[in-house]
Amino acid sequence: NPQVDSAGQANPRLELDGVLLDQELRMPEVANLVSQVAAVPEVRTHLVAIQQEIGRGGGVAMDGRDVGTVIFPDAELKIFMTARPEVRAKRRYDEMVAKGLPANYDEIYANLLQRDRIDTTRACNPMRRAEDALELDNSEMTIGEQLAWVMPIAEAKIRGEA
Repeated sequence: NPQVDSAGQANPRLELDGVLLDQELRMPEVANLVSQVAAVPEVRTHLVAIQQEIGRGGGVAMDGRDVGTVIFPDAELKIFMTARPEVRAKRRYDEMVAKGLPANYDEIYANLLQRDRIDTTRACNPMRRAEDALELDNSEMTIGEQLAWVMPIAEAKIRGEA
């Protein structure tokens, strides 16, 4: 059984049979399978319930392809982050290379396009931007620039000003 330990941690840990999963979750083979498995309604229903339980107490920041539309449709703040496919593929490629993992840009790019197609066309909760989400195209932004864009909005929301 998978175990998630997120209590008081900036980066939750996911373990399967006592083995910490980290880099394995970012492998193209896994990313490819995620969309296929996530298209199964029974799997999605179960995972939605788990994610909602994790965030039930509030004070949670989550990322995912349906967090703002399915998992937490009433979230206080929703930011739909996007980037051009070639930029996303290059980021994933660079991340894998930095971790010493085997990486092939063309394969990563093709897998990303396939995953986008599966996720946006699936019958059960297809990926889409929530109507009340702010959209951030971060194709040309550094992480610091993204934080500079997001943080004032989040801080104003926390203070009840937005």
